[in-house]
Amino acid sequence: MVSIGTPLSKTATKLILLGSGELGKEVAIEAQRFGLHVMAIDRYPDAPAMQVAHESMVVDMLNPEELERVIRDFDPDFVVPEIEAISTETLVLLEKDGFNIVPSAKAVKLTMNREGIRTFASKELGLKTSKFEFADELDEFRQKVVRMGFPCVTKPIMSSSGKGQTLIKDEASIENAWIYGQTGGRAGRGRMIIEEFIDFDYEITLLTIRHVGGTSFLDPIGHLQIQGDYVESWTPQPMSEKALASAKNIAETITTALGGYGIFGVELFVKGDTVLFSEVSPRPHDTGMVTLISSNHSEFSLHIRAILGLSMPTIRTYGCSASSAILLEGDYKEPIFENLNVALSIPDTALRLFGKPEIKGKRRMGVALALGDTIDEARDKARQVSQLIRIKK
Repeated sequence: MVSIGTPLSKTATKLILLGSGELGKEVAIEAQRFGLHVMAIDRYPDAPAMQVAHESMVVDMLNPEELERVIRDFDPDFVVPEIEAISTETLVLLEKDGFNIVPSAKAVKLTMNREGIRTFASKELGLKTSKFEFADELDEFRQKVVRMGFPCVTKPIMSSSGKGQTLIKDEASIENAWIYGQTGGRAGRGRMIIEEFIDFDYEITLLTIRHVGGTSFLDPIGHLQIQGDYVESWTPQPMSEKALASAKNIAETITTALGGYGIFGVELFVKGDTVLFSEVSPRPHDTGMVTLISSNHSEFSLHIRAILGLSMPTIRTYGCSASSAILLEGDYKEPIFENLNVALSIPDTALRLFGKPEIKGKRRMGVALALGDTIDEARDKARQVSQLIRIKK
């Protein structure tokens, strides 16, 4: 029997978010819809999820002692990691002491860096992946890039949103790729992965839900990335029945091996009917923000239901759907957004502004959402909305 107490009371069922960005904000909202008491943690104040949580705290989550102290003091029923920059060994320790790490400490530890998950998927599970190698120093990096051949892709083993990622096309670009990778990692300087470049037809995110009733899948999500960062996503991505069946098989294999309940964003390369494993996130995925408009239950809603041990609902989809990231650039404190009325005059569109407190350089500040009769129409409408949002000068 699933039971939930009363927030802000001694009976509260408590959830702590480790990472409080835009994805964490939606998780917090869905958790509160079920009456959970939410504590939002991040490395900076006033992060998006902190603005809707019952409690919040600024914490260095890479500091084992600090992270352990905060979690033990709060004594949550659910510990939900939402970013990569976390002391995973601390979570392993806490799980052994009885804390419920979502989806599991094993999943979080393996997926928080590319070395762990790629080696696990390829060597232990036998999943088809691109060729890959790792390097710790510039000379080793240079040798392995040349051996891999051009073009190839390099990135820190621990990063997100494309930070530190480079498509290397020639030998002259190697050193700059190394320098960029050393500044883009979540935990600072460190090991790099060198990957074979796959000339795929398209790539997808297959949102995979592990729950009390088994494993379920949402429609495949296609996406566009620029320099490794999500810019657009859409669903359903057209693909052959054979490719979809292969994608589901890979997703079920990797998520079953990782264990626990919750939603996983399984990233896959597709060429014809051939599907290769790329990465997996044991949490809602940024490309999955399209589910905020594509169906009656978003990835965030399904994540919370799975975590709580509830059965999956009937999912009703609304046809061709798309999202477009609102990427803004500059140096702004407390930005003011304008032109919303014009942007939302486009039929069948929606908007989420994340509430991030500042912009330094380029930052994702919101997402535009749209429905259309075709994927192209939905993408075009979402793109129009995102381009119409402006910062007041």
